[in-house]
Amino acid sequence: MRDIDEFERQLHAAAAFHGHLCLGQMIGVRLAMLGLRLVNITAPLGEDRKKLIVFVEIDRCAADAIMTVTGSRVGRRSLKIVDNGKMAATFVNLETGAAVRIFSRADAQDQALALYPDLGEKAAQMRAYREMDDDDLFQAGPVRVVIKCEDMPGRPTRKVRCTACGEMVLDNRDVEHDGQVYCRPCATGKTYYLPETASEDDAIKASIL
Repeated sequence: MRDIDEFERQLHAAAAFHGHLCLGQMIGVRLAMLGLRLVNITAPLGEDRKKLIVFVEIDRCAADAIMTVTGSRVGRRSLKIVDNGKMAATFVNLETGAAVRIFSRADAQDQALALYPDLGEKAAQMRAYREMDDDDLFQAGPVRVVIKCEDMPGRPTRKVRCTACGEMVLDNRDVEHDGQVYCRPCATGKTYYLPETASEDDAIKASIL
């Protein structure tokens, strides 16, 4: 059973953190609250905060809402962005090993418009997404997530210097080649940046984004 008062409280907090109320906040809050329930995390900002890791599959508004509700943070390594461009997230209870992936149903928008046909598209969604059952908004199922020790919260498990650029590389993100260690950009030649003097065409070709 959903706690409507708790939803409204979380929605207010998410909107404040994000900067405004939008559909992404609405969906993200509901998705996060459902995920916490399904993996039995009751105090994500308190005694359970070290038990949870969340994988978010989109880097848009909903990610901020999920961060607000769960307390998961990139800097604490309890929130992982795996940008598949999907309104989806996986919640992992590190203590029990339980994990569930939740994604937004493709027909949720159609259901919202059917509920409130006299409202505009956005207004219908904003109202319906407050009221629709979880099963009408999302599809959820148990999954198995193997988290490597170098991806867990805590101190770095490895720290090496790139042979080519000399920069430090943490947590096994280095690449070994012919007995030498390199950062990924030096090993692959792919990066999101180039020297300021590079042409725009070269920057587009080199970009990993």
